[in-house]
Amino acid sequence: MTRWFATFAAALALTACVTINVYFPAAEAREAAREFVDEVIGRDGGEPPAPLPPGGMASRGGFHPLMLLGISTAHAQSPDITIRTPAIEAIRSRMSERFRGTLAPHFDSGALGFTRAGEITVRDAGSIPMPQRAQVNQAVAEQNRDARAVYREIAVANGHPEWESQIRDVFAQQWVQRARAGWWYQDASGTWRQK
Repeated sequence: MTRWFATFAAALALTACVTINVYFPAAEAREAAREFVDEVIGRDGGEPPAPLPPGGMASRGGFHPLMLLGISTAHAQSPDITIRTPAIEAIRSRMSERFRGTLAPHFDSGALGFTRAGEITVRDAGSIPMPQRAQVNQAVAEQNRDARAVYREIAVANGHPEWESQIRDVFAQQWVQRARAGWWYQDASGTWRQK
């Protein structure tokens, strides 16, 4: 009997794999992106970002059949997406100053637009006065370089560099959602639309 029990216990221990599901916390990423975007482009009387629920997405849990056998399951806690590191703050500051100082008037005129890749582009160069074109082109290039850097930095700061493309996608949606009426953006097919 003892031998049978030992064999059963050993087999149970070998087959009881604890899996940790690390998933991309989309809701938290959306809130973090919204906060970042609002600070960069400014919100004229816009609503503040909605607070995260206590525990965020990590509060999921519940009963699992393995609990009957005394085997617990593990769930990776979804991190609150960190967007407050010195590197991210420095990028945010540069992007905000550049946006408000150089880029915003050209979004208002329709010359610039948000791309579906989470960047900005010159959509209508003819709407930019000739003496300002070089400055605007340089600002667009610098803004896009900083945007790519912040997507990468957020993924790394949260311990998941593989999330970079997902973070970029979430930010791309937030740039459009938080854009002001009249600003231009690319839809999923690449067609330009005016908000």
